[in-house]
Amino acid sequence: MTSPDLEHFVASGKLKKEPGDQEEFDGLVRSGKARLADAVKTSLAPESGFDLAYNAAQALSLAALRWHGYRSDSRYVVFQALPHTLGVAPSVWRMLALCHQCFDDAEDEGHLEVDSQLLTDLIAAVQSISAAITALGPVPGAT
Repeated sequence: MTSPDLEHFVASGKLKKEPGDQEEFDGLVRSGKARLADAVKTSLAPESGFDLAYNAAQALSLAALRWHGYRSDSRYVVFQALPHTLGVAPSVWRMLALCHQCFDDAEDEGHLEVDSQLLTDLIAAVQSISAAITALGPVPGAT
């Protein structure tokens, strides 16, 4: 399912066309939803919840991209593509961009400080992605 907006990402080298695969899509959705379910557990440290929610966002965002028949090796690009793959609000994309920067800083510097508001906002963003991806249905053209 090609999209003029996603084709712009292809032209810039940020995305590759690749036919969607139902099994891969289902696995990414399962992984994302399982991580999201764990991320909301209040018994976890905020840093653990952040890590789970961020990786849930990554899995679900990649699933949306794969549903449309594209692939990217960049975590950031799968988030950038969300307005075109799931039609999410700009606030969702902005939250994920902020969290991506936090995640990268944590990997580079070995330090992640997560406040409760950031975690709450990230979880809300991932929940909106999860709801949107559930509405997609089977991968077009996949066997």
